[in-house]
Amino acid sequence: MGSGTDEAGGGWSRRRLVGVLGGAAASAALAGCADDSGSTGGRAVPEARETAGTSAPGSSASPSGPRPLYLGTYTSAEGGGRGIGVASYDPVSGRITGGGTITGVPDPSYLAVHPDGGTLYAANERARGAVTAVRLSDRAVLGSRATGGTHTCHVSVHPGGRWLLSADYGSGTVAVHPIDASGALGERTDQVTHRRPAPGPGQQGPHAHQVVTAPDGGHVLAVDLGTDTVYSYRLDERNGTLTEVAQAHTRAGAGPRHLTFHPGGRYAYLANESDDTVAVCGYDAATGRLRIGAPQSTGAKAGTNYPAQFAVTPDGAHAFLANRGDNTLARYAVEADGARLRLVGTVPVAGDFPRQIALSPDGGLLFAANQRSGTVGVFRVDAASGEPRLTGEPFASPVAVCAVPL
Repeated sequence: MGSGTDEAGGGWSRRRLVGVLGGAAASAALAGCADDSGSTGGRAVPEARETAGTSAPGSSASPSGPRPLYLGTYTSAEGGGRGIGVASYDPVSGRITGGGTITGVPDPSYLAVHPDGGTLYAANERARGAVTAVRLSDRAVLGSRATGGTHTCHVSVHPGGRWLLSADYGSGTVAVHPIDASGALGERTDQVTHRRPAPGPGQQGPHAHQVVTAPDGGHVLAVDLGTDTVYSYRLDERNGTLTEVAQAHTRAGAGPRHLTFHPGGRYAYLANESDDTVAVCGYDAATGRLRIGAPQSTGAKAGTNYPAQFAVTPDGAHAFLANRGDNTLARYAVEADGARLRLVGTVPVAGDFPRQIALSPDGGLLFAANQRSGTVGVFRVDAASGEPRLTGEPFASPVAVCAVPL
């Protein structure tokens, strides 16, 4: 997902003004979805800085042993990675150990794992939008499918495990692909374009930024920064088609980017990139309707800040927000069974431009992918207070834009 500066200005090239692409790299970003040179057919390739002899991420491990961690990047960016980073982390200390790279996956800027844990899916954020499947048991690339849009920036797997959902920032489109028994992807079964309402202030068109299934599994919600709208769809689980059932509109120019549900399923938290606010949203599972509340503070003190996304602890007691520009994590106490967010404060993220954050499955660790510094910071989250504390030196990962701990 892209730079706040470029998105707020309505440009379709979401990395151009982030400062991570040079002229030659920008040309490469528009060239299409050809594999990186030197591809090894999807096998993980050790890098010099990484420690040999570590447990192979993707293999089973006890809760007390090393756990898998997968890292997204821009392969076409200056100083970017060569594919999907493979690592492991210690669930007690939070220490990350590198384990190689899955090549043959161009610009994997966002990652999602199948509910059965066997397959990893990547958004290929290039001019010809695509999604790629990777089998985790042997790290084999199972192939890519075109989304029919441009600059695919987000992927998620429907809870039933049969459908992959993707959002294309450049074209303002959402696509559906079937997932077969092996985890591989079939040809696209549907694509919807956000044609209404008209683009918001300063926007040149729709910019679908995220697509996610509500916790009840009944509706799919797509967040569009360009139209200041969250669209609700019903997914036909037999045919893989989407039918729009509702729209929720932010105030003009808010630029909604990312929606994260509270575990209770009745509320969700929306990060508004363009106007540097957040909002609590009510969700009606029966109709799919979202009610967007009043804008609230991100806690940022920097003159320019672009909130990226929320992460909510499994018990629903605490929420965290990544602030790009302010380079902080905002910490919120979640109150009234999810209906209220109370800003507690912010802590430095120990990096530059935290593009994405994620909690470990138990909620004990928080991972922050810092795009401009090329690092992943790890924070221990206090179960009672929710206070995040940095566990050690951040892990070096080229143009880190996504971290997925399993």
